[in-house]
Amino acid sequence: MKYRSKLIAILLCIASALTAHAGREKYNFNSDWLIAVGDVPGNENPRLDDRGWHRVTLPHAFNEGEAFKLSIEQLTDTVCWYRKHFRIPTVNGNKVFIEFEGVRQGADFYLNGQKLGFHENGITAVGFDLTPYIKKGDNVIAVRIDNDWDYRERDTNTKFQWNDKNFNANYGGIPKNVWLHVTPEVYQTLPLYSNLNTTGVYVYATHFDIPGRKATVNAESEVKNETKSPITLSYRVTVKDTDGKQLKSFAGESVTILPDSTGTLRASSPVENLNFWSWGYGYLYDVDTELVDGTGKSIDKVTTRTGFRKTKFGDGKIWLNDRVIMMHGYAQRTSNEWPAVGLSVPAWLSDYSNGLMVESGGNVVRWMHVTPWKQDVESCDRVGLIQAMPAGDSEKDRDGRQWEQREEVMRDAIIYFRNNPSILFYESGNFRISRDHMLAMKAIRDKYDPHGGRAAGCREMLDVDDAEYGGEMLYINRSKKHPMWAMEYCRDEALRKYWDEESYPFHKEGEGPLHKGTDASAYNRNQDQFAVEMVRRWYDYWLERPGSGDRNSSGGAKIIFSDTNTHYRGKENYRRSGVTDAMRIPKDAFFAHQVMWSDAWVDNTGAATYIVGHWNYPDNTVKPVYVVSNGEDVELFLNGKSLGHGKRDYNFLFTFDNVAFRPGKLEAVSYDASGKEASRYSIETAGEPAQLRLTTIQNPAGFHADGADMALVQVEVTDSEGRRCPLDNRIINFTLDGPAEWLGGIAQGDNNYILSKDLPVECGINRALIRSTTDAGRITVTAKADGLPSESVSLNTVPVKVVNGLSTYIPAMDLKGNLDKGPTPAGASYKQRMNTVNIASTEAGSAQEMVKNAYDDNENSAWTSDGVPSNSWITFTLERPAAVSDITLKLTGWRKRSYPIEVYAGDQMIWRGYTPKGLGYVHIRPENAVKSDRYTIRQVGAVTEKDAFAIKELAGGPANEMDTKPSKKHQLSIVEVEFLENCPD
Repeated sequence: MKYRSKLIAILLCIASALTAHAGREKYNFNSDWLIAVGDVPGNENPRLDDRGWHRVTLPHAFNEGEAFKLSIEQLTDTVCWYRKHFRIPTVNGNKVFIEFEGVRQGADFYLNGQKLGFHENGITAVGFDLTPYIKKGDNVIAVRIDNDWDYRERDTNTKFQWNDKNFNANYGGIPKNVWLHVTPEVYQTLPLYSNLNTTGVYVYATHFDIPGRKATVNAESEVKNETKSPITLSYRVTVKDTDGKQLKSFAGESVTILPDSTGTLRASSPVENLNFWSWGYGYLYDVDTELVDGTGKSIDKVTTRTGFRKTKFGDGKIWLNDRVIMMHGYAQRTSNEWPAVGLSVPAWLSDYSNGLMVESGGNVVRWMHVTPWKQDVESCDRVGLIQAMPAGDSEKDRDGRQWEQREEVMRDAIIYFRNNPSILFYESGNFRISRDHMLAMKAIRDKYDPHGGRAAGCREMLDVDDAEYGGEMLYINRSKKHPMWAMEYCRDEALRKYWDEESYPFHKEGEGPLHKGTDASAYNRNQDQFAVEMVRRWYDYWLERPGSGDRNSSGGAKIIFSDTNTHYRGKENYRRSGVTDAMRIPKDAFFAHQVMWSDAWVDNTGAATYIVGHWNYPDNTVKPVYVVSNGEDVELFLNGKSLGHGKRDYNFLFTFDNVAFRPGKLEAVSYDASGKEASRYSIETAGEPAQLRLTTIQNPAGFHADGADMALVQVEVTDSEGRRCPLDNRIINFTLDGPAEWLGGIAQGDNNYILSKDLPVECGINRALIRSTTDAGRITVTAKADGLPSESVSLNTVPVKVVNGLSTYIPAMDLKGNLDKGPTPAGASYKQRMNTVNIASTEAGSAQEMVKNAYDDNENSAWTSDGVPSNSWITFTLERPAAVSDITLKLTGWRKRSYPIEVYAGDQMIWRGYTPKGLGYVHIRPENAVKSDRYTIRQVGAVTEKDAFAIKELAGGPANEMDTKPSKKHQLSIVEVEFLENCPD
C-alpha cells in the first residue's frame, strides 16, 4: 500500500509537469509503439483493434533480427505499420509538432485517421504539425512504411539512387528516434525543412582569437507568429558551459512579426574564456535562445547544444583551431550497425563505438553514401570526432529528378545539422560530379550555413577548383590548392577469429573463396597480415604529409571501422574490413593504428609500441614477430634475453624473422633517435584455461528501463592468473534472468549465431547485447562452458517514467563530452622537412604543348611522350640552382607500371633504376645531391606491368583513368613532378 501511494504521488507530479506549458516542452515519443508486418487497408483507423500487435520502444527496425544474419540484399523489404496511442495535456494556446529523425523508406503518416503527409527519401528527418488533428483524450498516430529495395518516388516514378543493395543496409520501419514538441503559438521553428519548411535556430562563432580563448558568438532564430495579432519580440541569448554555468548573456534588437507571418531574430556578442571544440575534446555549450515579449516575459526558449571551433581549408591543408591537422580515420557505413539490432542502439552505445575510433587514433569519420542519423552526429560532437557528412548518393553523378533528390537531401541535412561542430565537410557526392553540380551544392551550403566553417567538396574532384576539398577513393593525391584526402583506402578483409598461420584455427594468409572468379586473398587475411597491411597502407599517406614542399596530402580514411552488414568479398556474408568486429572488439589492426596515429595531428608526438598477435604457440614453432612502433628502433626480448633489433620497413613496422617460441614474456622496447628508451610493450604466454570472466559495458548514466537501452556483456576465457587464453574457441552457454531481452552477439557458424544464447568465444573473447524492458529490476547473466566453472554478472535497470506515451527522459542529454585529449595543442603540428624549388620552364622530347601538365597541380592531367624511345625525356629548368634531395613523381599507371628511368642534374646522372609501384607517388632520392638548375628525367627502356595491389571495384574496370594510361611501352607519362630540397637544420 505504501509503495502504491508513492507511485501515485510520482505519477501525479509527472502529470503536473506535462501540463505546465509555459513555453516549450520536448518529449521522448519512443515508448509504447505497436508494429504489424504486412499491408492491411485501414490500419490508420484510430478505432482499429491493435491489441495483437507487437509492442516495442523506438528506435526499432521491424526486421532488426536479420542484421548480420542475412546478407544485405536478403534483408526483408515489405510494408509494415507502426501505431501509437497517446494523450497530451490541453493544447489550448499551444502548437504540437512531431519529429521523426528518419524512416526507411517511403512512409505515410496519419493522426486520428487524418493524413498528415508522406516522406520518401529514407534518410532525413521529417516533421509534421499535429495541432489541427490533436484532440483531448486518446490520440492514435499511425505510419505505413514501405522499405522496398525498388521503391520509387510516387509523383515521378523515380528510384532513389542511394537505395542500394551494396551499401545502404535496409533496416526498415522507424529505426531512429521520434520526439514530440509542444510550443506556444509564437515560437522558434524546428530545423525540419522536409514538410514543415522551417529552418530553426542557427548558432555559430566568428572573429576567433584561439590563443586568447575569445570569439564572437552569433545566434539567429526563425520565428513564427501563428496568432491573430502582431507581436513585438526581443531576443535573449545565454551561453552556458559544460557544467551549466552561465558564461555570457546578451540581447538582440526587437522585431515585430505580423500575424501568420515569419521573421528572424538575431544577436551576437564577444565571449571570453571559451573552450574550443577539438579532436578528442568534445567541449560543448548549451546556448539558450529566448523570445521575450513586451512585458519582459520569456515566452519561448530553445536550447541548442553546440561547440565552437575555427577552421581553414587551403594550400593543400586543413586547419583546426589554427593548427594543421592531417585526416586519419575511417570511412564507415552510415548504418554503423550492430548484430541483431542494426543501427537502432541507444545514444551511449553510439558514443562507445564512435569513441573507439578516437581511441584508435582516428580523428575523422567519413559516413558513406547517405547522411548519418542525428544520434551519431551528436555522438561525434561529444567524443571529438570530425565528420564528413554526405547527402545521398550511391556512385556517380546524376541528372534530372535524381540530382534534385540529392540537392533536397543536402538542404535538409545542412539545416538539421548546421549547429553540430564535429561536421567539417559536406560531401557533395561519393563520386565525381560536374562543376555545375558542385556549384549547386555550394550554393545550398552558402544559403543555409554560410558561417559554419565547413568545406563543400566531393570524391574525385581533383581538377575542379570550385570544390573546397577532394581526393580519390583508393589513391593518394597531393595539392597546393584545396586539401586532398583519400576517401576510402584499403579494402582488405580479415576475421578477428584468425590470428595467423601458426596457431589455431590455422588460417593460411589469403586462403578463401574466389571473388567473382578471381583471386580474393586480400579479402581473406589473418590478423597478423591485416595489421601489417594497415602499416603498409598508412605509410604511403604518412610520406606525403604536410612538411614536404608546397603540395601536400591531407591524409585518408581507411574503409570501414567495424565489420558491417554490407557487401562483402570473403567467405562470410558481411564485410570484415573493420579494425574491430561487429561487437567492437578490436582486431590487432586497431592497435596498429593507435601506434601510428596517436597524438599525430601531422607528425607523431607520442611514444607507443605494440606487438602484433599473441604468445601461445605449439612447441617448436618458429615465426616472424611484427612490432608496430613510432620509435626509431625496436629491440625484442624473450624472458629478458635480447633477440636483437628489428628490420624497419614502412617507418612503423619492425620485423623479427624466425623467432623460436618459448613460453614466457615477449617484450618490445623502442628507442628514440638518441638511443633513449621511448616506450615498451609486452605480451605473456597464458596458461591452461581455468575460468570465465564476465564484465559489463553499460550506459554511464545508468542502465535505463525504457525498452531501448542496452548493455554489453563481455565473456573471456582466462587462465588461473586472469590472463586471456588467446586460442580458446569453446562454446559459452548463456542464461538471462530478469527484465531484459537477449540480443546476443556474432561468431562464425550457422546464421552467424545471431540471437543465439550459445555463443563461442573467438580468440578467447566475445560479447553479447542485452536490451532492457520497460520494467526496472535486477538482471543476471550466467555463462557456462564445458570444463570451466560457471560465472554470473548482475545489472540493475533504472526506472523510466512514461505518462500517456510521453516521457521527459532524453537519453543523450545525460551524456558528457569526452575531454581526454585536451584542447588543441599550441604550436606547429609538423616540422618543415623540405621546400619546393619552383619550375621556371620545361623542354621535352615530344608533346611540348603538354609539358605544363606535368606540374600544373592538376592530378587529372599528364604530360605523355609520343612513344618513340628517343623522345621519352623531359627537362625541367628550375627558378634557381638547387641541390635537389627528393624528386616526387606521380606517374600514370602508378599501381602496376614500373618505368626504367635515368635522372640527370645538368649532365650528371644522379639516379638510375625502375620506379617502384605505389598508390600514388614515387620518390627519387639521389644518394649524392648535385646542385643544378636543370633536371632531366629520361625513360631508357620499356615499362614493366604487373598489378601490385589487386585493387578492383565491384563494378569492374579501372578504378582511376590516370592509373591506366598510357598504352605504349616507351611512353613516359608524368602526372605531377615536384623538386624538393632539404630545409636547413
